[in-house]
Amino acid sequence: MTAPARLYEAIDPYGYESLLSAAERAVLGRLREVLERDVKPLVNDYWDRAEFPHAIRGPLEALDLMAPPELGAAPSALYRGFRMLELARTDVSVAVFYGAQATLFRNSILLGGSPGQVAELDAGVRGWAIKGVFALTEPDHGSDVARGLATTARRDGDGWVISGAKRWIGGAEYADLITVVARDEADGEVKAFLVDRHAPGVTVEQIPRKMALRIVNNGHITLDGVRVPETRRLQRVNSFRDVNRLLRSMRADVSWLATGAQAGAYEAAVRYTLGREQFGRPIAGYQLVQDKLATMLGNLTASLGMAVRLSQLEDAGGYSDADAALAKGWIARHTRETVALAREVCGGNGITLDTDVARFFADAEAIYTFEGTNEINQLVVGRAITGLSAFVR
Repeated sequence: MTAPARLYEAIDPYGYESLLSAAERAVLGRLREVLERDVKPLVNDYWDRAEFPHAIRGPLEALDLMAPPELGAAPSALYRGFRMLELARTDVSVAVFYGAQATLFRNSILLGGSPGQVAELDAGVRGWAIKGVFALTEPDHGSDVARGLATTARRDGDGWVISGAKRWIGGAEYADLITVVARDEADGEVKAFLVDRHAPGVTVEQIPRKMALRIVNNGHITLDGVRVPETRRLQRVNSFRDVNRLLRSMRADVSWLATGAQAGAYEAAVRYTLGREQFGRPIAGYQLVQDKLATMLGNLTASLGMAVRLSQLEDAGGYSDADAALAKGWIARHTRETVALAREVCGGNGITLDTDVARFFADAEAIYTFEGTNEINQLVVGRAITGLSAFVR
């Protein structure tokens, strides 16, 4: 398939997509076909039931999006960003499912593993033969996890014994491996381990009664004396500074996720207002509605610009923690406004799944919190501005 000249014309007035190659746009066009045909018709019903639609896994995995043949094993960061946007504009939970494998888990190996570990595992991860998740957050430690990390790792002969708990781990139930971040009892430093999901001592419970990301199977993981061989310790994670390298890439990914949520909400709002008539004409023709649509598009365009620039910096050699935190924090804040306006212009129908905006409205609250709350991201940026840390010690 050849992608249309403007795949994102409706949501990208400044034409950022022109920075993509023709091959990249063609891959994204194939992804859109699958999303429209095999995914979008299912998401509302499964979101309502709070169940994951396993039928979408085969079509998405078959696309080989992590390493498309025409793009090679290491596609550009810009392509990966638009891939996340395309997934999220269909559904945030679907994008989180895909990102858990393609970004969180895969990057924990690419950035944290030794060359040998990468060579052993990455092809399987790219092809979904090895499914995994990344587990950092704990029941009692989220924002303070750098100092408060309670999960422990104790060296025992030629392996390790891990004990503790992780929470809010999306997709843990159907993972093969879980990247578990734990504190070494011997030196107090943070390390990371690839834990077999079905190893003795590993228990995964689904977190019920969520108002957001209802399709995602968020897991509460208990680790009770789980034995892990030294060969499954990620060799390049030996401190929380090393974990921060992983978080930096994850925050950039969430910036694209939030931008995609805005795109989906905005498109749904435009579609609804053009079709909904009040007082004898479409409500899209009223000034107050157009004011809200223009605000939404402004937020979306600014967010897309920040996300694109972050990816360009990555392709050019990298970006700082503050760069990633600035983008994630700003975009997530404005996502809340965009989805709220989308719900608003849909009136009472905006709280139903039929308009699609209700999913984006609810899921924006999860985006606002994960991969660094607004407050934590603001403090990371503030430290870069002033050279002074305002974190509680």
